[in-house]
Amino acid sequence: MDRKDLFDLSGKIALVTGASRGIGESAARLLAASGAHVIVSSRKLDACQAVAESIRAEGGSAEAIACHIGELADIDAVFAAIADRHGRLDILVNNAATNPHYGPIVDTDPAAFQKTVDVNIRGYFFMSAGGARLMARGGRGGAIVNVASVNGEIPALHQGIYSITKAAVLSMTKAFAKECAPDGIRVNALLPGATDTKFAAALVKNKAVLDTVLAHVPMKRVARPDEMAGAILYLASDAASYTTGACLNVDGGYLIA
Repeated sequence: MDRKDLFDLSGKIALVTGASRGIGESAARLLAASGAHVIVSSRKLDACQAVAESIRAEGGSAEAIACHIGELADIDAVFAAIADRHGRLDILVNNAATNPHYGPIVDTDPAAFQKTVDVNIRGYFFMSAGGARLMARGGRGGAIVNVASVNGEIPALHQGIYSITKAAVLSMTKAFAKECAPDGIRVNALLPGATDTKFAAALVKNKAVLDTVLAHVPMKRVARPDEMAGAILYLASDAASYTTGACLNVDGGYLIA
């Protein structure tokens, strides 16, 4: 294959969750710019429609579907809609996540614990299962990219349950990779470091917290969302055709510091 074609996603159908802002939005825009038809998904349909309309205005192909991955009925509905409209799925980016508790791990209340588990573990699991089934049915293989976190490797202070769920995503990625490979489905994880998004505002907008984090980042800065999108494109594309079960750190050197 000509090298210039390795990142070409023309003709691919891609679903990106949590795509109304941040890393998910950047990924949706880059996948569309690379030729994919992108299904922009998050809890709020109007926010998804705004991103999809913007992608189309820039010459890309996109549509919006609302899906709260913490709700199993929503997960079933989104895959049913994709199967009905397109008959297949080629790329799934599991990016939607939640982190409702910031504070001492021993003070995590049951509601925050359950919400974090429902979205970050159960949601990723059943999104991956539904996506893999649709990919296998299409007979063309596919790629699943799970957006995890460096917290899955090194739990962050006062982000206990979130870190625990992200560690589960790393194990989940490897389990799905092993079982889905015979169907030509690759499953990989991205481990972002501190990234300038609304999701991470409590970290990047608090100078004292940010200074503590950056003390452990050799590159001495936070990432831009588009710097995560490039890694997602790699893992979703033919450039990573022999890569599965990998957990790719994109963290400015945080995990080697």
